[in-house]
Amino acid sequence: MSIIEAIILGLIQGLTEFIPVSSSGHLLAAHELFGANESTLAFDVALHIGTLLALIIFFWKDLVALARNVFAKNEHGKLARIIILATIPAAATGFLFADWIDENLRRPETVVVTMTIMGLLMLAVEHYASKKRTIDSIKTTDGLQIGIAQALALVPGVSRSGATITMGMIRGLTPADAARMSFLMAVPITAGAILGSLLTADSGAFDDGMSMLVVGILSSLVSGIFAIKFLISFLSKNSLKVFGIYRLVFAVGLFLFLVLK
Repeated sequence: MSIIEAIILGLIQGLTEFIPVSSSGHLLAAHELFGANESTLAFDVALHIGTLLALIIFFWKDLVALARNVFAKNEHGKLARIIILATIPAAATGFLFADWIDENLRRPETVVVTMTIMGLLMLAVEHYASKKRTIDSIKTTDGLQIGIAQALALVPGVSRSGATITMGMIRGLTPADAARMSFLMAVPITAGAILGSLLTADSGAFDDGMSMLVVGILSSLVSGIFAIKFLISFLSKNSLKVFGIYRLVFAVGLFLFLVLK
């Protein structure tokens, strides 16, 4: 992998991890274009460290307030406990099925299908959902259902942010508040995924290519902060429609590439 490829993959990860168009789907497509079927474990972890740092930097005040009040009987405490609950489905699904998903579903053909389904779902939700509630009104049932949607996002092409924002809107949250909830939920699940990868990695997995790892972290960090700020601002005034349409166009383009290559 060259420095340019590392930068491009970092930018893709940072942007598409938070913009609801699927980071895994875009990274799989990028690897197809670069002629590589898989990225290394070390580089995958580096990209996720970058996006985790982006979340922590952008939401550090919220995260401190949630951590301090996790046992308190106030709004911050309630939200903190709901986020913990919402993390359980994805954590359990990842623990039980991550290897099976990697072996059987991590391929471009899966991305074509899931990008299409999620694109159509986004367009439908944007048209029919009420989108009037704020994050302060979130309930345990909301958190559990958004958490289940987060678990489904382990399938490439679904998109963690796309699934959780869409489910949040189905539950009546405004697009901007659904995005905020999605991003706060991303912190524990991303940290857990990184820790799990580090604990199960072979001893020599991180021996080489330190410069590439640093490039990947920095690239995904910078693009991740930009993507978070952009999406919250965009959804405060606009809809998910453009992302639903983009997904459908991307799915058609990837399908044609696979057929014609």
